[in-house]
Amino acid sequence: MVDLFLGKVLVKNNKDKDELDTEREIILRLQNRILMLFFGSGDCERCQDFAPTLKAFFKKLTDEFYVERSAQLVLLYISLDTSEDQQEKFLKELPKRCLFLPYEDPYRKELGVMFEVEDLPTVVVLRPDCSVLSPNAVKEICTLGPDCFRNWQEGAELIDRNFMMNEEFDDSNMRSMTDPIRRLKYKVEDKKKKKKKDDDDDDDDNDGGGGPWG
Repeated sequence: MVDLFLGKVLVKNNKDKDELDTEREIILRLQNRILMLFFGSGDCERCQDFAPTLKAFFKKLTDEFYVERSAQLVLLYISLDTSEDQQEKFLKELPKRCLFLPYEDPYRKELGVMFEVEDLPTVVVLRPDCSVLSPNAVKEICTLGPDCFRNWQEGAELIDRNFMMNEEFDDSNMRSMTDPIRRLKYKVEDKKKKKKKDDDDDDDDNDGGGGPWG
C-alpha cells in the first residue's frame, strides 16, 4: 500500500493541516496497516448521511477512550468534490485523524479510475500489500460497525492480539456473531486458487468438498 502513495503528499485533517511529504513519513504512517479509501463529495447527499457513521466507526477503532490501543487502520479521504472550498467544508465532518490528498492533486481522480469507483460513497478497503479486501465496505460498516475490522484483520492476516475493545475483556465476548463467515468472506479467491491447484495435482485422491462456500 505504501507504494501507492510514495512521492505524494498526504495531509492530516487536523487544525494545522500537517503534511506527510517524505518517504519516511509515508512509510511510518501506512506500513503494515489496513487502509480505507473513502471516495466521497460534499455535494453528495448519501455521503453526508454516511459521514457521521464513518466518523463514529473510525473513532471507536482508533480513539484510546474506546480501545486499549489504536487499530492498525488508516482512513484516507479521496475527494471528488467540485471545489476546494467544498472539500474543506466536508473535511470538517470527518475524523481529525484521517488523511486526505490535496485538492490540486489529480491523483484523486486516478485512484477513482484505478479502483473502478462508480457510486458515492465508496470505501475501498486495502490490505497492506495493496490487494483489495472489499471494493466497497459502506454497507458492511453500517450494518456491522467496528466488528468489520476484526473481519478485515483476519482477511488481511494482520493479527494484532493487543487490539481489544474496552467492553470485550472477558473471553466470552471476544467473538462476534460474524466469526464463522470471516475467513470465508475475505479469503474466497485464495481458497479457490488452492482448491483448484489441489484438484489439478491430485485429482484422484482429493475429496475435500465444494470450495469455501460449501
